Amino acid sequence: MKAARIFELTVLLLVVVSALTACWWLFDQRQYTLTRVHEAQRLHAEQVAAARALLAAGVPPQRVQTLLPDLIVSHGEPAVSPSVERKLSSEQRRRINQYLWEGGFFLLALCACIALIWNALRKEAQVLKEQDNFLALVSHQFKTPLASLQLSLETMSLRALTAEQLQTLIDRMLTDLTRMETMVSRILDSVRLSRGRVDLKREPVALASAVGRVVGHFQERARRDRIRIETQVPEGLQVLADPLAVDVVVRNLVENALNAVSPVGGGKIVVSSRRVGATIELAVRDSGIGFRPADESHLFEKFSRLSPGVGSGYYGTGLGLYIVKRLMHLIGGSVTAHSEGLGRGAEFVLTWPAAGEPRPGERPARTGGPDALSPGMPKPIEADRKESP
Repeated sequence: MKAARIFELTVLLLVVVSALTACWWLFDQRQYTLTRVHEAQRLHAEQVAAARALLAAGVPPQRVQTLLPDLIVSHGEPAVSPSVERKLSSEQRRRINQYLWEGGFFLLALCACIALIWNALRKEAQVLKEQDNFLALVSHQFKTPLASLQLSLETMSLRALTAEQLQTLIDRMLTDLTRMETMVSRILDSVRLSRGRVDLKREPVALASAVGRVVGHFQERARRDRIRIETQVPEGLQVLADPLAVDVVVRNLVENALNAVSPVGGGKIVVSSRRVGATIELAVRDSGIGFRPADESHLFEKFSRLSPGVGSGYYGTGLGLYIVKRLMHLIGGSVTAHSEGLGRGAEFVLTWPAAGEPRPGERPARTGGPDALSPGMPKPIEADRKESP
């Protein structure tokens, strides 16, 4: 067990013990106050009995009241003064209320600490579990292209190949290297995005051109998988965003849709856009495997990899949709997802501010530098909602 986790558990135990001690202190102080009150009442009862004895012995009532100032004598009968009884009752309520307020405050603070520490431990356990799954997945993702590279190199070294065979092996090796490079870039970029260390521009971006480039990149794959991609993006729509970020998020969602439709043997993807007030929405709808409505809140979490419940051979890093969420947040947009259920397709909607005249005093954010997005970011990002654990 890590030292930090041992420390957290120790602190949690100490806080719990402190809370129990505070509860016992409250109970003990209340009992002590009641005991003091009962003791005072007993003493007053003894004084009343002594006053009766004095009166019976012929001592004048004025003398009795002088000797016992907490009593009054009325019609020859001694009793505790009402002012003394009110004072005693008031003191009892004051002390109990004081202990309740003071103890309640400390208990509330201790319970808040317990809740925070417990929540931190729970989240840490969840993150550790997700990281373990992520590391196991990344290891598998790297082993596959590495094994392919090794096989290609061994084939080239052991056999005399024709020019066509040699070109096929070279193309396969380049594809494997690109796959590993993309994965490394995505991991590094997710770390930068989580820390907010990315500088993005805010400039008008022609949405139709950006979508056209992305869809064109995937047309060959779509034909191979018997998928029809339709675009319904009017010319002239411009969003206020970073061109690179727009390319990344659109590529991710289109590939996400392709990976959703491929397992069902083909289908349709519709990319449409419209202006809504001061914003522009881009929707990517597919007829693929979809996801459970209850999983909507988990789609964009880091390392989140949801099981679609149907046969899907695609595996991702669990970072793609997280990167989309962070990029949309950083450029002032948003992303939402919706599905009617497994096997009923899904829809992802991106929302950007519409490009217009710059507002007074507004400056474009810096771009470039050591913390800019890596060159690998424009490459397709994995469709994490379609992954199987």
